[in-house]
Amino acid sequence: MRQAGRYMSEYRSLRERYSMLELCLTPDLAVEVTLQPVRRLPVDAAIIFSDLLLPLQPLGLPFDFIKGEGPQVERPIRSEADIDALTRFEPRERLAPVLEAIRLVKAELSGLVPLIGFAGAPFTLASYAIEGGHSNHYAHTKALMYGNPKAWHRLCALFADVAADYLAAQVEAGADAVQLFDSWVGALSPADYHEFVLPHSRRIFEGLAPTGVPTLHFGTGTATLLPAIADAGGDVIGTDWRIPLDDAWRLIGDDRAIQGNLDPALLLAPTDRLMAGADDVLRRAGGRPGHIFNLGHGILPGTPVEQVEALANHVHEVQIAIR
Repeated sequence: MRQAGRYMSEYRSLRERYSMLELCLTPDLAVEVTLQPVRRLPVDAAIIFSDLLLPLQPLGLPFDFIKGEGPQVERPIRSEADIDALTRFEPRERLAPVLEAIRLVKAELSGLVPLIGFAGAPFTLASYAIEGGHSNHYAHTKALMYGNPKAWHRLCALFADVAADYLAAQVEAGADAVQLFDSWVGALSPADYHEFVLPHSRRIFEGLAPTGVPTLHFGTGTATLLPAIADAGGDVIGTDWRIPLDDAWRLIGDDRAIQGNLDPALLLAPTDRLMAGADDVLRRAGGRPGHIFNLGHGILPGTPVEQVEALANHVHEVQIAIR
């Protein structure tokens, strides 16, 4: 989860010279940032360095990253006419730098670890596009969702098509697995998820089935949504720290793998507390096949890299002992 970022000095050094979008859209830079944590940490996979909002710009929704505030969309969607103005695009052309970065990373890795690609899910992309940036209440998003369901579904169908095409292109470029990020979906009730989100996320996973690669489905604040998220699709369902891992696994079903679910804030705690939290996750997994140990969300800024390294080593040691 966010293997490269503000907690790594190597990354911060690059960010002093380049904008976030420059890092994402310059293949050589994206390759370097992708490989930084693989060189430094005993991780079991690499995650392509990118951003889930990249498809917004070619759709006709330019955005930038504002220091201290995060991404900001220049002209947020506020009406059905704004949805009409969006433009379908071919990700193999308009997002070619990301695909080239994947090809280059695969060559650099030489089979050392697999590479994960990713894209934003329709609800999260729609929320960013409508709110214009971060939101605590998603008032504009829900106003459109409840007030004009037809327009909402048309917008999410477009985002679903874009995400499915983009993820398929990442597989073609060499990604060994792909993850759909629905970072904001925890803002919904189970009933709203079934009505407004599930059909579109399912459409993405159904579209990816012919690729044959493993698929991961991730969201945060999803304890009440896990059965529905599993129903939407994904070979692996991510869960955050707000629900015990064994309880989450029961909800998603024995036929799915699970990813999670340590609280990232524990990486800021004393080492003994951190390892106790990791051991609790592993105990709840019970040595069953299909558990990908991970954080429940991204690594927080200010996290000591040494703590991340110690955690990864500890998990490997415990897993070896279990075997």
